[in-house]
Amino acid sequence: MSTNTVAAQHAPADRHAVKASLSILIGASVWGIAWFPYRVLAGWGLGGMHAAALVSSVAAILSLLVVGLRPHWLFVAIGLAAGVTNAGFVWGSVNGHVMRVLLLFYLTPVWTALFARLFLGERLSAAGLSLVALALFGAGLMLWTPEVGVPLPGSAAEWSGLVGGMGFAVNNVLSRRAGQRFPDTDARVRTVVVYLGCTVVGVPAALLLDGPSVTIVPGAHVSVGMLVLGLAAVLVVSNSVVQYGLQRLPANRVSLLMLFEIVIAAVSSWWLATEVLSWKEAAGGLCIIAAGALSGLVHRSRPSAPAPAHAEAAACN
Repeated sequence: MSTNTVAAQHAPADRHAVKASLSILIGASVWGIAWFPYRVLAGWGLGGMHAAALVSSVAAILSLLVVGLRPHWLFVAIGLAAGVTNAGFVWGSVNGHVMRVLLLFYLTPVWTALFARLFLGERLSAAGLSLVALALFGAGLMLWTPEVGVPLPGSAAEWSGLVGGMGFAVNNVLSRRAGQRFPDTDARVRTVVVYLGCTVVGVPAALLLDGPSVTIVPGAHVSVGMLVLGLAAVLVVSNSVVQYGLQRLPANRVSLLMLFEIVIAAVSSWWLATEVLSWKEAAGGLCIIAAGALSGLVHRSRPSAPAPAHAEAAACN
């Protein structure tokens, strides 16, 4: 591969770095507050996994109607990874110690570094490694408490959170690879794939883990339908926005930016559920924000290698 080819692959990320980073932060913000409508649906009797499966199904239908689908093994893998992510996160956070599950889920940057090296050949520099450490330190500072001890899986719910985080890392890495391999493909196609995968994994997971029966609170059926449809529409739009960033940013940087979801979740839980935002959570959130901001400076400051005189000849080989 020639130097010109390599430069061409990284040029879109350089030109659109700000907009791409903003798209990831928007998606992280939506997911950081998505817990609230899921909690409302659970309170109306739908249940966590059933709500996740139903919302994913509606989102898949909406995105199919708008975008369509292009079959390829990469998109199948992205969809399955997204389904594992969704099911692992929802089931783990509903049935386990939320803070411990979240901490295990947000080990994502570690898995992303490994999978990006395996599937994309991305090398994590010393500066990038330091930013991963800073982000993980911030997540640990926000989520760790003395009562839960060392963040190692101790239950099925905690393993669910860990596996969900691994699925999230695979989804990010493969989305980046799909963007490189099919640069002319509408990024929204991966939105269709994501929600089809969430449906394929979520429906059997709901039947297996929550059971087949659902009892909706009397008089709430219309409200449940409207909330499911509204949430599905919001998630489709936000995921389409996120795909713009996934196609243009290195997977390691995306994993850092997505940690902003923890900040939004902490603030929204304090605002909507009157949960106290402690000094540790605030300090950890600042670490995460700093890691995301510094990752942009590190990415932008990398010098472009000069093109050798024989680059055009090398590109033909």
